[in-house]
Amino acid sequence: MIAAQLVPTPIGPLALLAREGVLVAAGFTADPEQMFARLAPERRAEGLEVVDDLGPAAEAVRAYFAGDLGALDGVPVEQPGSPTRKRLHAVLREVPAGTTVSYAELAERAGLPRTAARAAGSACAQNLIAPFVPCHRVLPSTGGYGGYYYGVPVKEWLLAHESGGITN
Repeated sequence: MIAAQLVPTPIGPLALLAREGVLVAAGFTADPEQMFARLAPERRAEGLEVVDDLGPAAEAVRAYFAGDLGALDGVPVEQPGSPTRKRLHAVLREVPAGTTVSYAELAERAGLPRTAARAAGSACAQNLIAPFVPCHRVLPSTGGYGGYYYGVPVKEWLLAHESGGITN
């Protein structure tokens, strides 16, 4: 069974979905079903149950939004993908809060050629566990914020929060 919890945040509800204590999806939506629908069919076959408290993952979200920017780092996550995509997601979790990288830099840190920026972009686009896998910290080398699954204003808010530009 996949357990889901909605955690209120300053930028809207964050749906957390976990299986046996490991996050399999997280995203800024008030409807956990939206995140559940993005899971692989074999995961969806396990069913979804909304619960009151997912424990450490929910606590980490509250701590992060209260200013402990490293709180999300220790929460275990698991998502599907090729070995390359999994490596990109792992490296992305190593990008410290308050900093950003370009898609090319992300690829290079993952041991891929800088020309693999498209693969890095694809890994971000397919990320099911925001902000725990912080694709909001990746910016295009051409400038601007680029895209973000939950909207550029959410990405801008997260980056401002992590750089100390927002006080609670």
